[in-house]
Amino acid sequence: MEEAQRTRILEAMAEAMADGGAGGGAMVTAADVIMRAGVSSVAFNEEFVDRDACLLAAFDLGVDHARRRMVPAYDAQLRWLDAIKAGLAAFLRFLEAEPALGRLLVVHSMSGGEQVQRRRAEVLEALAAVIDRGRLEIPAGRQQPTAIIGEGVVGAVLTIIQNRLLAQERPAEIELFGSLVSIIVLPYLGAGVARRELTRPAPRVRDAGAPARPGAESTYDRGRGLRLTDRTTLVLSAVADYPGASNREVADRAGVVDQGQISKLLSRLQERELIVNMGEGRTRGAPNSWRLTERGEALLSGLAASRS
Repeated sequence: MEEAQRTRILEAMAEAMADGGAGGGAMVTAADVIMRAGVSSVAFNEEFVDRDACLLAAFDLGVDHARRRMVPAYDAQLRWLDAIKAGLAAFLRFLEAEPALGRLLVVHSMSGGEQVQRRRAEVLEALAAVIDRGRLEIPAGRQQPTAIIGEGVVGAVLTIIQNRLLAQERPAEIELFGSLVSIIVLPYLGAGVARRELTRPAPRVRDAGAPARPGAESTYDRGRGLRLTDRTTLVLSAVADYPGASNREVADRAGVVDQGQISKLLSRLQERELIVNMGEGRTRGAPNSWRLTERGEALLSGLAASRS
């Protein structure tokens, strides 16, 4: 019960700060939080020394909730680019799912006291270190960006998100995904990759039972005559996890070495209307850009449900 009460107070702090608008959050008092949480002043004082201590704890709660989404998504990927994209998508979805805590992290923590500012700086430093791993992806012989570039990238991304959160009317945060990925990768992977990522949608979040491993049972796409072997399922899952992937990128993620074989598999899935090539009609010689169709999404969802 005490833990639930503490969480209720912290969520009330985040909501009160969010309702205060761009600058009104600094005027939120302990009394405001007590009233919103529906607790007594005695209960509040048993948990927190003062308003700033409560704000610091609310900030840490937001960091914890965001981390629970971002870290598994990031750690599930082997490549820096894929991991960055997965972590960013998870963070943007956190902002949509928990807007009060999200605004506290990005916007209102800047009006906190010294302890909040110090904690915020620690979080930004950790994020910059993750971004800076992009230097390991730079080919030998190319000029390496300095470590401070990671700090600048984090600052730029947060400023864009902050402006979006403060806007009166705004679309979903996930719509920022391609633009933000492009900003992140530009100093490390170059303009070509940044342009390509600009139009790529966010990767989906894999459920625990989603089909993405060898050893899954075979099934059929009934009515289309397609037998879904382990390899075919892995190809579909690779397209689902990395929408906009080229033939080579799908092959790498599905573990298919032969480029001729991956071309045949992708053509077969396209004929069955399970995937669609979004790159058709673009400049001649441009790589394919594969995405699942609604039929493909439904098929994978059905497989996942049958295993749960």
